[in-house]
Amino acid sequence: MPGPSCTLNLKVIPNAPGDAVAGWLGETLKVRVNAPALDGRANAALLVFLATQLGLPRRAVTLLHGDKSRLKVVRITGLNPAEVRRRLTPG
Repeated sequence: MPGPSCTLNLKVIPNAPGDAVAGWLGETLKVRVNAPALDGRANAALLVFLATQLGLPRRAVTLLHGDKSRLKVVRITGLNPAEVRRRLTPG
């Protein structure tokens, strides 16, 4: 039986000074990544950053939609939505 999973809506800002969670915009999480939006580098950096922030292995975070958009949807395996929100809320 698989563990908990959920999807997360993101607004991603590439080329930021550093990787950071900028906060929630309703049900969408705003995230800044240092990597440029070139050749998938920002997407790769985003997935590694989210996995690290959530305390999950990289394979537990996958990009579902928005490969070439600032608005993205990722699937997170291993945590429920409430726990994801708790771990990604700044402060």
